[in-house]
Amino acid sequence: MQLKTPAARRYLQRFIPTMIGYVVTVMTTSLAVAWFQPTGAALIALSILPAVAIIAMLAVIGLYVREETDEYLRQRIVTAMLFGIGVVLAVSAVLGFLQIYHAIGQIDVFWAFPIWCASWGAAQCLMTWRDRVGADA
Repeated sequence: MQLKTPAARRYLQRFIPTMIGYVVTVMTTSLAVAWFQPTGAALIALSILPAVAIIAMLAVIGLYVREETDEYLRQRIVTAMLFGIGVVLAVSAVLGFLQIYHAIGQIDVFWAFPIWCASWGAAQCLMTWRDRVGADA
């Protein structure tokens, strides 16, 4: 992602505090659950807190796509996002069937967002590499 556009700069200004908030929330929640061993509504509330940070991250990403006025950059971002969604859906289908037929144990659904983020980033790297290799040819 190029940080030359105003939308990209705003994205980064939103991304950094949101991710710091996510890390702090996960660490604080994990410690609170381990130390206090809450139950009932308190446990539910603590369990939801890290998800709120992920939802905020999705909002930050959505704002970036909406605010980016460079159509070429927007198309690349959306293409990479679609690649990430495809990877998550493919992985979840394979793992789902492996779990249904008891070939593997339970895998937490939590991993969908990190897999999507990693796939989105990998797609952006691959597109950049493709463009650079193509430019050299």
